[in-house]
Amino acid sequence: MYQIIQDEADFLVISKSANVHFHSQDGEAGVVARVELDLNIKLYPVHRLDTLTSGLIILAKSSEAAARFTELFSAHQVQKYYLALAKGKPKKKQGWVIGDMAKSRRSQYKLLRSTENPAITQFFSQSVDQGLRLYLLKPLSGKTHQLRVALASLGCPILGDTLYGGEASDRGYLHAWQLEFNYQGQDYQFCAEPLQGAAFDLDGVKAQMAAWSPASQQPWPKAKSGK
Repeated sequence: MYQIIQDEADFLVISKSANVHFHSQDGEAGVVARVELDLNIKLYPVHRLDTLTSGLIILAKSSEAAARFTELFSAHQVQKYYLALAKGKPKKKQGWVIGDMAKSRRSQYKLLRSTENPAITQFFSQSVDQGLRLYLLKPLSGKTHQLRVALASLGCPILGDTLYGGEASDRGYLHAWQLEFNYQGQDYQFCAEPLQGAAFDLDGVKAQMAAWSPASQQPWPKAKSGK
């Protein structure tokens, strides 16, 4: 269900497997509960990943540490970088996806034209195989299904994300790849390579991942407010 990436005094960083629930449901332990059981420790989630999404998660070890991380996330001082694979040609190959989000049908969300409290995503993309593009995504907000909706709005839903019209595959190809933040005066950088999914093993994908790492050093434009 997960790998431990780093075990610090105040927090744990894990990499969640794809198709693993974050929270417990249907009588089965989610990844947080499983880590708590395995380590015999109480943990405090400070952000989450969708079931189909793999990759990095921070779990605080105390309510005090959780409060500090909540402040960091609220101040947009935790930088998150995701990888996604999608088929087709996007409306634009790099740039921004900005708009309010609202609930739609069948547990979906949709992107609106308004920008009162917008979801904001920066991205680059690169062709990595015939008809297949790799996306490097930097969310500047933390809305439910934000990245999945962003790619669907570009006309290229994530491979395997059938809820948003993606082509069926061996997994949903969205992965929380890198994290950067400063906690209590110390800088932290974490990276977890995707370990599941045949398409992530393509030579073109691996080469582009190497070219994009570290993600924070890519030519990201100055953040927009979206207002």
